[in-house]
Amino acid sequence: MQNFTFQNPVKIVFGKNSISQLDQLIEPKARVLLTYGGGSIKRNGVYKQVKTALKKRKVFEFGGIEPNPSFETLSKAVELGRKEKIDFILAVGGGSVMDGSKFIAAAIPFKGKNTWQIITSQGAAVKSAIPLGTIVTLPATGSEMNTYGVISRKSTKEKLAFGSPLCYPKFSILDPLTTYSLDKKQLRNGIVDTFVHVCEQYATKNSKAPLQDGFAESIYKTLIDIAPAVMSGKKDYDARANFMWCATMALNGLICQGVLQDWSTHTIGHEMTAFFGLAHAETLAIILPAVWKFELNKKADKLAMLAENVFGINKGTKKQKAEAAIKHTVKFFNSVGMPTSLASYNLKPADCEVIVKRAAEQGWQIGENLDINANTLRKIFALAK
Repeated sequence: MQNFTFQNPVKIVFGKNSISQLDQLIEPKARVLLTYGGGSIKRNGVYKQVKTALKKRKVFEFGGIEPNPSFETLSKAVELGRKEKIDFILAVGGGSVMDGSKFIAAAIPFKGKNTWQIITSQGAAVKSAIPLGTIVTLPATGSEMNTYGVISRKSTKEKLAFGSPLCYPKFSILDPLTTYSLDKKQLRNGIVDTFVHVCEQYATKNSKAPLQDGFAESIYKTLIDIAPAVMSGKKDYDARANFMWCATMALNGLICQGVLQDWSTHTIGHEMTAFFGLAHAETLAIILPAVWKFELNKKADKLAMLAENVFGINKGTKKQKAEAAIKHTVKFFNSVGMPTSLASYNLKPADCEVIVKRAAEQGWQIGENLDINANTLRKIFALAK
């Protein structure tokens, strides 16, 4: 096991009707910027609950944060926040709203000339941030309990991640009832996103960290067990509650302590979203199996463990088990309605040359082995066809 330092200060408020606790979580004199996405919170009753809980406070609103939140849109929220002297941000929505709100929180007090430096520095340029809280309505990214955000810039077709300890939410409210209005595509994307988050931290070299591995395997197995109930569309509270908690636990820093991490699937997937407009989870489902096939020998130990401990495959050689883990992962993605090939979106490996070119320009050396670069990237796209 590798050395690590771990601290997570986020207060989680979990359960039915927990949005009402906002009144105790935000200072009465706070000037609050309420951020949200396309307006679904006004249709599903969440907006009304939030406004009722915040009725004693001065509340400003910024809606319209899009999936894969754009720097251009978020910059308008930064202007509003500065103008109205906002001192607390409440993000209500899924990962895009939460990620975008972390950027807004860091950008409002930013002293540099260009707030894009927050992103290009991967968060190192963040010296202060407005406090923020979140209310999760779409489980997927785990942004409610970590420091990270992923922001897109339309003008340059970039999608980049940043992170800062100053961007930890002060609290996050998780009410599984808010997931009842999600459609099947949103649920599918959330399940796959969560699953791949675990993969990026688990399916690497064996770091001899059985406790972390066990936590990760529990998330895998829970997702597989509850997926049929979640995807059925029924209002199954226990299934939705476990789904929501899996998404949080998958990326709150717990399962990655002391282990090697990959994140090459995410890096490649971000570029696919930037160039082709695919949803984040859609890109992950295409790229993950291809990365695993490319790295099969180097990941064989952990993929064999995945086969044995999650999918119950105990026969065959280590390599055969590793190959079976890939097949069963693809089967699981397909079971929730998620395609796993470029062809499913009318794309070919040749279309991905724009990403290969960018990888060459930026000198990519990604993955836990630092062996995915412009040349090897072509092989991965070929395996994803």
